[in-house]
Amino acid sequence: MVEIKTQPTDADVEAFLHAATPARRREDGLRLAELFREVTDTDPVLWGPSMVGYGSYRYVSPANPRTRGNWPKVAFSPRKASLSLYGLKDRPEGAALLPSLGTYTEGAGCVYVKRLDDVDLDVLRRLVAIAWAREDDPEP
Repeated sequence: MVEIKTQPTDADVEAFLHAATPARRREDGLRLAELFREVTDTDPVLWGPSMVGYGSYRYVSPANPRTRGNWPKVAFSPRKASLSLYGLKDRPEGAALLPSLGTYTEGAGCVYVKRLDDVDLDVLRRLVAIAWAREDDPEP
């Protein structure tokens, strides 16, 4: 079985967010942390060196069922180029709602947002709630 490399850590999430650069990314990261905490009613955990995650679920890769592990139900990273949002498009309801979010681009597993001001925060809250409701992947 192949394990996912990104794992939860004991690192201080607040310190990580306060160290984010540039200042705009730090401010947006702190706002995201507040929004995600409000929706999930749980404290964040730093996954790997740069992903702020909430909750977890058992992941089984559809492409290779031997790749499995735990992954945050919903997460974000305040990267320099953009905010990376994870889990928002993993469920059909989230994928259907995503076009209402605002200005964003997509990667294979995440949504990229340049600035929080470019998105509808109410839609983002709904997307986080959808991702938060995710259950463990079924065993193949």
